[in-house]
Amino acid sequence: MKATDLDLRRVFSFSPKGGTIQFMGHRALIIDALAMGLLRKELIDNLGAFSARNILTRMGYAHGWATADNLDTEYPELLRDGQCGPTLHMLQGVVNVAKCEMTFEPSFSMSICWQDSYEAEQHLLHLGIAHEPVCWTLSGYVSGYCSRMLRHEIYCIESKCSAMGDTVCQSETRTREAWGDAIESHLPFYKSDTINAILSEVTAKLVSSEQHMKAGKTLIEGGESSCGLISKSKAMRKAMDLAKRIAKVESSVVITGESGVGKERIARIIHSESSRTLRPFVAINCSAVTETLLESEFFGHARGAFTGANRDRIGLFEAANGGTLFLDEVGEISPGMQAKLLRVLQEKEIRRVGENRSRSVDVRIISATNRDLGNEVSAGRFREDLYYRLCIFELVVPALRERQEDILLLARCFLDKSTQKIGKEIIGFQPEVTDRLMQYEWPGNVRQLENTIEHAVVLCQGKRIGLDDLPKAVRLAQGGGSVANAIRKIDDLEREQILAAVKLLDGDKTEAAKQLGISLSSLYQKLKRYQTLPT
Repeated sequence: MKATDLDLRRVFSFSPKGGTIQFMGHRALIIDALAMGLLRKELIDNLGAFSARNILTRMGYAHGWATADNLDTEYPELLRDGQCGPTLHMLQGVVNVAKCEMTFEPSFSMSICWQDSYEAEQHLLHLGIAHEPVCWTLSGYVSGYCSRMLRHEIYCIESKCSAMGDTVCQSETRTREAWGDAIESHLPFYKSDTINAILSEVTAKLVSSEQHMKAGKTLIEGGESSCGLISKSKAMRKAMDLAKRIAKVESSVVITGESGVGKERIARIIHSESSRTLRPFVAINCSAVTETLLESEFFGHARGAFTGANRDRIGLFEAANGGTLFLDEVGEISPGMQAKLLRVLQEKEIRRVGENRSRSVDVRIISATNRDLGNEVSAGRFREDLYYRLCIFELVVPALRERQEDILLLARCFLDKSTQKIGKEIIGFQPEVTDRLMQYEWPGNVRQLENTIEHAVVLCQGKRIGLDDLPKAVRLAQGGGSVANAIRKIDDLEREQILAAVKLLDGDKTEAAKQLGISLSSLYQKLKRYQTLPT
């Protein structure tokens, strides 16, 4: 697929009765341009042009970064397509990109002409002719999108603006290095410490409120961020509640759980609920990168540091500066890299491969693993000092088989998502399919369930998914995780607890009933039943 294939029918979805609207699988809002213009005027009148520009530029930057991040999830093959960013910007209704010329060598640069900028239009309507370019959110959007696309500091500066009387709005986009001293006067508008700290905090909460609702609520309609985290089960709700509380502090977190349970989604909740929500969330799977390349991925490298290093490149720590770095499968890191990671956490500075100077970084680390790091420490495979640096908090995400109440809820969520993605009209599951979904053990957890539903949607030829549409592994599996089996396990636990209480109290059934919180007659009934069971 090419960027020119993108249109609103592909990336925009909604319920005809309203409630939620989605753009590339993520919740979007329809806000009248006049209302945004009034908000802009209120910010300028009450805070001054400098602070208003700071807020709106950073809001645009967050919007651009999030758009590129969502694109990387939904259509990763399009992320480096030069026309995709401008196309998405136009599909969002904020501007018409009349011309966009882009080059990647010797360094990235882009020249853009905008027409029908809503920002310039609203500025003229409410404030009259401007004396300087005013497309602040548009420039911030381009900066954020390109920075996420290239994992490098990229900035867009507007030179002509229709709010000043120019025919079109025109901007140039370059790397920070390529801008040189010319970028210095623009950098304060991308930093949170340029206005009062309290105002900055309130602004962050206002801008990110939609993110909070999307990531934090448990019973919401399907969407990329909601599927996998919607829950009726107490175990999952407890994990999500703990994630929100942990988010309020800056401490490092280790998220544990089996593969596919949603550890990265929990990490994103922690990030979006934290004070770092407007800064980058950068993720890496440590097991997917070879040891020789991991140092360069983490810390970046200088040009000529090794074969193929034909330009300077920032690492993930610099890309996440001010935000959150998510280290998935952290238990796979080699002992040598563990030592280097520990030093960064202690000193809060990194050194690019091939460079001698250190660079300060401010990053919150969230790690994830399906291993028991405590056992890894005991076995000598993981550094104890690094373990205590990373694991100030441990958050356990339950396996899907431990939250059976969520299986059908998730299945319906993934069904909605897959039918929209593939373009089929499927209204639900046949009864035998729901039984099979409930009985299956789901060793691959939520990720396997999502893949199973997508597989079934592709094969389904009717209005409801049948058994033959399911993957062979699920279709032919013996029901070892049925509700009946789960109830039997609870039965066994109760039996052990009652018999142990009676034995501990030397056969005093009256006291045993009191301690267990049941009536004496109930205790006798249970003893009569349980003592006939095999031990």
